[in-house]
Amino acid sequence: MGVLPAGKRPADIEECDVAIIGGGPVGLGLAIDLGQRGIRTVVAEQSLEPSPIPKGQNLTQRTMEHFRCWRIEDAVKASRKIYSESGIGGLTCYGSLLSEYHYDWFKRAVVKPYYAADNERLPQYATEYALRARVAELDEIKFLARCKADAIRRRDGGIEAEIEHEGGRSRIRARFAVGCDGSHSMTRRAAGISETISDHERLMCLLVFRSESLHRLLEKHSGKSFFNVLHPDLNGYWKFFGKVDAQGEWFFHSPVPSGTIAENFDVAGFLHAAVGANFEFKLKHIGFWNLRVAMADEYRSGSIFLAGDSAHSHPPYGAYGINTGFEDARNLGWKLEAVLKGFGGEALLDTYDEERKPVFASTAADFIESYIEQDRAFLRKFNPERDRKSFEEEWSRRGSGAYDDIRAYVPNYSGSSIVFGPEGASSSAKGEHRFTARPGYHLAPAPIARGGDVFERLSDGFTLLEFSGDGRVGGEFDNSAKRRNIPFKRIALQSSEMAVRYEAALVLVRPDHYVAWAGSDSECSPSKILAKCLKLEP
Repeated sequence: MGVLPAGKRPADIEECDVAIIGGGPVGLGLAIDLGQRGIRTVVAEQSLEPSPIPKGQNLTQRTMEHFRCWRIEDAVKASRKIYSESGIGGLTCYGSLLSEYHYDWFKRAVVKPYYAADNERLPQYATEYALRARVAELDEIKFLARCKADAIRRRDGGIEAEIEHEGGRSRIRARFAVGCDGSHSMTRRAAGISETISDHERLMCLLVFRSESLHRLLEKHSGKSFFNVLHPDLNGYWKFFGKVDAQGEWFFHSPVPSGTIAENFDVAGFLHAAVGANFEFKLKHIGFWNLRVAMADEYRSGSIFLAGDSAHSHPPYGAYGINTGFEDARNLGWKLEAVLKGFGGEALLDTYDEERKPVFASTAADFIESYIEQDRAFLRKFNPERDRKSFEEEWSRRGSGAYDDIRAYVPNYSGSSIVFGPEGASSSAKGEHRFTARPGYHLAPAPIARGGDVFERLSDGFTLLEFSGDGRVGGEFDNSAKRRNIPFKRIALQSSEMAVRYEAALVLVRPDHYVAWAGSDSECSPSKILAKCLKLEP
């Protein structure tokens, strides 16, 4: 199919397996995941081009693993707007950007050994262009730009979406629909899915500006691209600066007084106070939004699913938004394929909600809102003007623990009904990075003796890694998978070192590269394991 040529109207009825409402980064990522699996997909997107507002910039190692699987890793790296030698680290400052009090912050590189790719930083629109280019390469995807879906209904065991475009109106008919249409999702409302909102009752501003002089003021902070300013007046909320490119473009967001609008906002005074010095700049964009955390009460309603901001939205603290959305896409893609192709049970689709909802709930509570609460408590208790010694001791302690959240952010499905996790385990975003192959956790990479990495050998389906044994169990997995037409790859490595590293003789890896099961020859029934992983009868 590919991208619909400009000026050509969609067919009166577009038939497909999956309709994706919203062609932002999450919708595009899901379309690619499905397209590479041979699933016919139609994407309806309002915009002809990605928005030029530079949001969603920090891309985690896990997201870059997705991009490798979607074959866009190199394209994304080539799209970086900040020179590699400039660095993409963060800095937390007290009072203002040029304060004497600061420490390194949010350095994702500390967990690099546990992933097969490096983290990256580039504006969301650059990522979207790379995703759109990949979409255009896949015949299974039809991308409809300037098409607004304004209604969706269930029909004959599937869905029918009404779309409006320059040529009139058309319909998309599909077995399933996925709403990737943002925090004000039409899809969510049409599916009758409610949401729970935690409103912080804070008006936020977003500024985009160009300033070479600000770059010069911050030359002493080499290797830093984003800056978090803690100010005692803001009660734990951040003033946040980020470099967009190497040519002097910046974005800034911060709480502002209620009732602030573009016409009464002293932008220059506000920016200069946040930086701690006057500097020249040219304003490119000003916008306002309300700080809140929202989560859909269900991610699935029959044949309709939600992903990305349609399912969950939050303030841009810690760059969790776009990365969480990509993980939604990766989790849902293989499950839709399994049901559409008949090697997974219909109940498998319920595990999308089961696995992804607790991860976001934990991300919001244990990380995003926790940042606000911890900073609020710190700012109320410590102030260098009241007690410099106590403030500096606590500031030093905070700096030494600044990477703890990065190390602790480990989204996992250990409590999922389709993995063999420990009794009583619960899924969350909090955990510990380890090389051990733990059911429900992302598989860490490991070098192979003859070169390369085990991660490079994983398939788009299920993969069994054999590190020891006579091959009997591996053969049983093979035969069981063939009987059920389950995409399956068996990799016999016979490596005692890898068995020790992963603490298992056998490891079954899911299509999204999370561990489904880990154990030994003597403690498994391949047929029952695969049946549980796919919600099939044993």
